[in-house]
Amino acid sequence: MERLKNKVAVITGGANGIGKATALKFIKEGAQVAIWDITKEKGEEAAKELGSDTKFYQVDTTSFEQVEKAAQQTYQDFGKIDILINNAGITQDATLAKMTIEQWQKVLDVNLNGVFFCTKAISPFMVEQACGRIVNASSVVGVYGNFGQTNYVATKAGVIGMTKTWAKELGRKGITVNAIAPGFIATEMVKSIPEKVINMLEGKTPLGRLGQPEEIANAYAFLASDEASFISGTTLNVDGAVTI
Repeated sequence: MERLKNKVAVITGGANGIGKATALKFIKEGAQVAIWDITKEKGEEAAKELGSDTKFYQVDTTSFEQVEKAAQQTYQDFGKIDILINNAGITQDATLAKMTIEQWQKVLDVNLNGVFFCTKAISPFMVEQACGRIVNASSVVGVYGNFGQTNYVATKAGVIGMTKTWAKELGRKGITVNAIAPGFIATEMVKSIPEKVINMLEGKTPLGRLGQPEEIANAYAFLASDEASFISGTTLNVDGAVTI
């Protein structure tokens, strides 16, 4: 099935992990993909590995100047932008007492400002063509909170709020805006976590395992497709029922 045939998608943080899995899924579904990532080496490797339907752009999404420039260049290179996947994000965990101002600000810059900047830069192209799909990465912790993640939780809760607002603002322009809220996913970052902690996370999940990046990519693909044409302003939990 080629649910995204002839579509052009921008995927932030697309050089590895969930972003790279999403790029691969989109290509399989017939899309052309612009990978936006701050890491040049990994981005170029990913684009080469994924083939001719992929192009890499080195972008620091915390800089609106860089984002705006990349949006213009992507539009020139592909002729349109149909889909924006605001996937890029970071964590810098600490309790309230121990969290530094730098940790707080850095996570807000990437996870919140970056989503705003990318959407502000790309949405005008979608408005011009009277259609588009925007999908933002939130998290289950943005709904329920999590110990030691004040900064991360604040950004992911903020993403849900922005998603609802943009769904209202952009709906009449033919643009849907949704979010996904992953649970515990087996990314590269998780591999550094002690085995006993991973076992604990698996135990908290009714399905008894961590999610895979490809399962998040599947959710992105659905919400970016015409099958989800009447879904907007929604946050889809992809969490193995951990939040029940």
